[in-house]
Formats: sequence, C-alpha cells, structure tokens
Amino acid sequence: MHLEDYETGEYYDELFAKPGEARPAARPLIDHLKRLPNEELLQRQRAAELSMMRMGITFNVYSDNQGVEKTFPFDLIPRIIPGSEWKHIEEGLKQRIYALNLFIHDLYHEQKILKSGIVPEDLLMSSKGFRPQCVGVKPPKDIWIHITGTDLVRHSDGVVYVLEDNLRCPSGVSYVLENRHLMKNLFPGVFDTGKIRSVDSYPFQLRDALDYLVQKTSNNPKCVVLTPGPFNSAYFEHSFLAQQLGAELVIGDDLVVFEDKVWMRTTQGFERVDVIYRRIDDDFLDPEAFREDSMLGVPGLMRAYKAGNIALANAPGCGVADDKVIYAYVPEIIKYYTGEEAILPNVPTYVCSDPKQLKYVLEHMPELVVKAANESGGYGLIVGPASTKQEIAAFAEKVKANPRNYIAQPTLSLSRVPTICDGKLEGRHVDLRPYVLYGENIHVLPGGLTRVALKKGSLVVNSSQGGGSKDTWVMEDQAVC
Repeated sequence: MHLEDYETGEYYDELFAKPGEARPAARPLIDHLKRLPNEELLQRQRAAELSMMRMGITFNVYSDNQGVEKTFPFDLIPRIIPGSEWKHIEEGLKQRIYALNLFIHDLYHEQKILKSGIVPEDLLMSSKGFRPQCVGVKPPKDIWIHITGTDLVRHSDGVVYVLEDNLRCPSGVSYVLENRHLMKNLFPGVFDTGKIRSVDSYPFQLRDALDYLVQKTSNNPKCVVLTPGPFNSAYFEHSFLAQQLGAELVIGDDLVVFEDKVWMRTTQGFERVDVIYRRIDDDFLDPEAFREDSMLGVPGLMRAYKAGNIALANAPGCGVADDKVIYAYVPEIIKYYTGEEAILPNVPTYVCSDPKQLKYVLEHMPELVVKAANESGGYGLIVGPASTKQEIAAFAEKVKANPRNYIAQPTLSLSRVPTICDGKLEGRHVDLRPYVLYGENIHVLPGGLTRVALKKGSLVVNSSQGGGSKDTWVMEDQAVC
C-alpha cells in the first residue's frame, strides 16, 4: 500500500490537492504515514476492526436477513479540516440552529412567519413533524432543539453545503468518541502534539446543556436516557451516552407519571426525574398524546411536560424543522429571524409541491437526487444518475402521487478521502455530521462524524446502506500535527 499510488480522480479530495501533493493541514499526517513500514497501516486497520468488535461498537439493520447486529465499519485514514475552515463552519452552524430554534418557537406560538408568508402555511401544517399537541407549549428556557446533527457535504467547487438538518433524535456521536479513542491508541505520537482539537468534553457539555434546563428548580437534577430498547438501531449509542452522562438508561415501563410529575421505578421505590434525554420519536413518546398503540413511551408524559415538571431533550414538535421540504426555506428563515444571510448555503432544492418545480423534476430525474421529506438512513430516495429507466419511472409515479412528500436536488460530486479498500488506498465519498448542543450557550463539537460510502462510486454514506465512518480532525491552525 503506497500513498504515492493514490489517485485523487476528478473529485475534491480532502487530503490531497492533487496526486502526490497533500493539502497543508494534512502534510504532517501524510509524512507520518509514509514513514510506516509497508504493511503497518493494514495491520493497524485490522487492529481497529478487532477493537470495534471487542468493544461491541455496533448498529442494527432491521432489513438485514443475516442478523440485525453488525460491527460499525471504521476506516483508519482520517478526514482533516483546517482550523480556519472549521471556524467558518462553526459560525454557520450556530447561526442556523439559533434561527431554527426561534422558528420552531414562533410556529407553536405567535406564528408570525406564517403571517409574513415566508414559508407557505400549507407546507407547515401538512408536515408530518408538526405537532398540534405542542401549540402553546413553553419548553424550559425556550429551547426546543438541544442536540442537533447537521449533515454537511463538500461539492467539487470546494464549497461546504448543508445537506439536511437532524433535529429529532440525531444519532452517531458515540462513534465520534469511540473513533477518536481508537485513533489515539493507534497513532499516539500524532496526538501528542496537541494540534488536533479534542472531542472528549462532549459528554460533559451535553450533561451541562441538559442540567441547564432545570437549573432553577433542582440543585442535583436527575437525568435519564429514554431508549426504545435493545432492538433499536442506535441502542449501543443510547447505553454508551447514558454511561458517559452518569444517567440511568430507561425504557418506557421504567417511568410513571403521577400528579403530573415523572418518577422512575427503582429497587428502593420511586425516584423523581427532572430531565429526559429521549431517543424515541414523537409518535411513540406518550400514548395519551400521540399514537395510542405505542408500547414504548410513557402515558401522561406530555401532561407533565406541559405542567413544567419535566424537561425533554429534544422537545416534542421540533421535527417540523427536520422536514426536507421545510429545509428548502431555511435560508429565508435565517434571514427572517436574524436579519443575516445564511453563512452556510443550502444545496439548491426543488420543492415538488410547486407545479412548476415538479414539472422540472419529472423531466430531469435522471440528473437529480429525489428524496422523501421525512425518511432517513438513505431510504426513500433515488439517485438519478445511478438508476435505471425503470427505477426512475417507478419513482416518478410515487412523486406524482404525493408531490408534497418530495424534494429534488442536483447530484453533487461529494468530496472524497483516501480509504483502505481491499488492501489498497482508494478515494471514497464522504459527508460530515457535526453535533451542536444548545444549552446556556451554543456549542459545536469540533469535527463530528465523517461518514464514508465504502461501496465504490456510491454517494450513499449511511451505515444502513453499507457506509462506515472515519475520525475527523479539526486542526488548531494550518501548521499542524
């Protein structure tokens, strides 16, 4: 395996400016890799995979007939982001989350943005994420979105775009922390310089953000992580974060609402709960308020929430800003609430509920990526250039049957990072999911989860679709490592 043989191809490469020429922030890493004996990198990759297996770092794939639990694929070659570039990304994410929080609060209260006509009212009211049960609800500290995972991509023009916002129950941060732990063990000398920004403080910052919600009502708040249970695709993360937060991991049956307060069953009796970091979607959160058939939630939880006796992170109802159709209007939303232009641009987006835009999408589907408004995990979409005429025709019928449920975007040339594939280094497409915490202040975890499409030529990075992950290094400056 030789770095000199690595081909950057026609895509933007995160580590190499051109074949044989590393980008400034990546030069020390590339020099370090070149000094390794010929088979050393492959041996370290195998060691990383073995460590993942031993530590039980897994995810579940519901549709996999071979068994649902899999080790999360990890690639040893990191993605590197210069400090100056990260500063721009961080500012853009803070602006975006601040504006989206104001948008959600407004939507469930005065609805000024509807009266202004900035976002079409019919789109908002028809969103699957809009919850009439949340109208008039005042969450603690007026914060709705406490934990966000915003997906970013870089196009061949070098510009970083926001691909989508994940505001309900964003997953993946546990892999960020575990990936970094692995990399420190495998490349200790690289981290000794202190030039790579740490991610280790995330659990403490998350706990601070959760405790902030009940700062005035409890000196020692009781926090729990509410999980659907061990068969959920992100159960490893739920248990990992509960342990890191010093919180109890609970299922719905472990909690009970009495006199509009939430209590946890323990071997010593009932214990009052102050904050729930919920990893259950709105639909299943409370059978009294949402789906009556839910066996996962806590009956009466919304009553306790409305009474101000429990804090929920993220707040119910915030999924309305998670809708991919609403995403198309986020630049206007930012402008409306902040008076500023969006720092991070959206990917150009066609809203299929608009007849003119629908006509364009149907005529140009072979060139576009078409997505369902509320699907995730790489499901409910079609990548035009990678699809057959029959697949495109069948998907077009779905769009025509329910245009409100679809958007379309140009097929971007996602940037690539060198990746170990069958004993060779080859470029694979990546995206980036930074994690944003909203507590007393807005904090962005330096880097986030770089997801990589391990299948050659694939643009779908989701783990459920064969993707893996890489460590993400944000550098303090450009003379690094």
